Amino acid sequence: MTTTISKFRRAALAAGIALSALSVSLHAEAGSLKLGMTTWVGYGPLFLARDMGYFKEGGLDVSLEIIEEASMYMAAVAAGELDGSASTIDEIMKYRSKDVCFKSVYALDDSHGGDGVLAPSGVKSVADLKGMEVGLNEGSVSQFWFNILLKQAGLSQADVKVTNMTADDAAAAFMADRIPVAVTWEPHLTLAKKENKGQVLIDSSKTPGLIVDVVALNCDYITKNPGDVEALVKGLYKANEFIKENPEKAYEVMAKGVGGWLKDPKDFASSAAGVNFYGKERNAEFFAGGESGEAGKLIKLGGDVWGGFGKLKMDIKYDDLVDPSFLAK
Repeated sequence: MTTTISKFRRAALAAGIALSALSVSLHAEAGSLKLGMTTWVGYGPLFLARDMGYFKEGGLDVSLEIIEEASMYMAAVAAGELDGSASTIDEIMKYRSKDVCFKSVYALDDSHGGDGVLAPSGVKSVADLKGMEVGLNEGSVSQFWFNILLKQAGLSQADVKVTNMTADDAAAAFMADRIPVAVTWEPHLTLAKKENKGQVLIDSSKTPGLIVDVVALNCDYITKNPGDVEALVKGLYKANEFIKENPEKAYEVMAKGVGGWLKDPKDFASSAAGVNFYGKERNAEFFAGGESGEAGKLIKLGGDVWGGFGKLKMDIKYDDLVDPSFLAK
């Protein structure tokens, strides 16, 4: 009997060691992902999926780092310090090269009133801005979007006098009467309205699908960690469903996660009215059709604008910037 118990104990011990080793192995192999981004309401679903445990459900640990300068977080991606970024399609195009490969795997949102042009009350159209000084951040989505507006009005950037400054500084300069026109975003558009200062001449609700934020990951990360990319996408799908079902709670969680000027749930909810969050169906629509679809046309438009300013490091096609293979999994 003693021998039988001894054998049982040895077997149990061996099983325990095996299970312990398996647990350690699984823990060591748990996926991790580091993303950089600015403070923007459209990135809320990333924080929601993280803080609600949706990424964890897929075995993925996601680190979200707020870095307010795009060039800095894109440099971190290039150096391998970050695995990817959340940014607008036009923004990341400027950093894509043959040596630095990353691709969009998920579309987060598009600006639907969150970006705008502040101008004097007497200005009736974008065409009326000809010859005026405009404060905007050169090389940013503001310049990209404003150049599209100018083109639609039959103008080019050469028809206005651009003063290079951040979107925040442009708004402050407009409010202080230092410049007549500013290309900026929320909360500055709402603040200008509250102060009855000039007008929002046009906002991004008039140009749907032009300012689209995506999650772009390093190509090596995608190749080596397909299961983690799938977990990322599924977690974001679940987060967007939660936003639809319980927006008040979702805004509370996202406000706390994003922080900064969006830390108050009321401010977050107000800003969220200026974006369209993208879920499963919208991602399928946006990335459908390759070069001839929405994403493909936006990439071509980005190539036309940034290529014209000499900002691109390579001729970028749809397949160079997009990997939609995880969206249907």
